[in-house]
Amino acid sequence: MPRTKRNPELAKLIGERIRALRLAAGLTQEALAWDCDLDKGYLSHVEAGRRLPSLVVVFALATRLGCTAGALLDVQLEPVRPA
Repeated sequence: MPRTKRNPELAKLIGERIRALRLAAGLTQEALAWDCDLDKGYLSHVEAGRRLPSLVVVFALATRLGCTAGALLDVQLEPVRPA
C-alpha cells in the first residue's frame, strides 16, 4: 500500500474529503468499510491521512458514497514552488 511520505498534505486532504462525504451520507466507518470490502482500520488510516487509497479503493468508496471518483478526489493543493 502506498505510504504518505511523498505527499502527506494530499493524504490528509483526501482523508478529510472521504470523512466529510461519509458523514454526509450518514455512514459509520464500519458500515462504509464493510460495503467496500475494506478493513475498518485501513479506512480509519485513510481518513486520518496516514494512508493513500489506491484507485480501486477510491472508485469503491465513490460508488458507495454516491459520487464520482473525481468528486471524491476534488481537493485543492498548494502549488509546489521549485527549489
